[in-house]
Amino acid sequence: LKKLPQLLAEIQQEHPDKHIELWCQDETRIGQKGRRTRTWAETGTRPSAPIDTRYGNAYLFGAFCPARDTGAALVLPKANTEMMQLHLKEISSQLPENTHAAMLVDGAAWHTSKDLVVPPNISLIQLPPYSPELNPSENVWQYLKNNFLSHQVWNSVPDIIDAAADAWNKLIKQTGSIATIAALNALYLDD
Repeated sequence: LKKLPQLLAEIQQEHPDKHIELWCQDETRIGQKGRRTRTWAETGTRPSAPIDTRYGNAYLFGAFCPARDTGAALVLPKANTEMMQLHLKEISSQLPENTHAAMLVDGAAWHTSKDLVVPPNISLIQLPPYSPELNPSENVWQYLKNNFLSHQVWNSVPDIIDAAADAWNKLIKQTGSIATIAALNALYLDD
């Protein structure tokens, strides 16, 4: 990812009249299978935590701009090109006028599909394969799951969708959260 400054400069040259913002994008599965996280308990005790064995789920597609401490998200029923297209349309609608998003994405098939139509105010920058640590979105998903979505049992997919949307809305309302959690400083580290 040492080429990021160069890629951003190229995007700026392609869009000289636009302000370039660096965004990161990813999606996460939220479902009945759930997850456990660390929890406080009295020394010597073993706290109980609910866990579900059913498999209903939804996907939270999210994109983040740490510089403006903002994001755009959709909770969708599956992860595929059609859903990614909906997400790109949502991100595009959230960008200020005269702004172009240079957006980091991983190599998921729906991020690189030939059928994907990228809006004119977004450029996708593909991260190297097998490098989730380079995508700041991963930190946001961990935060959301640890703070709002763990240790819960949902009865249905609509309940999962409501919980994911509620978690997203709580994150967005916390001033400074996205700027802190999705900090992009690590992307500029030299080896």
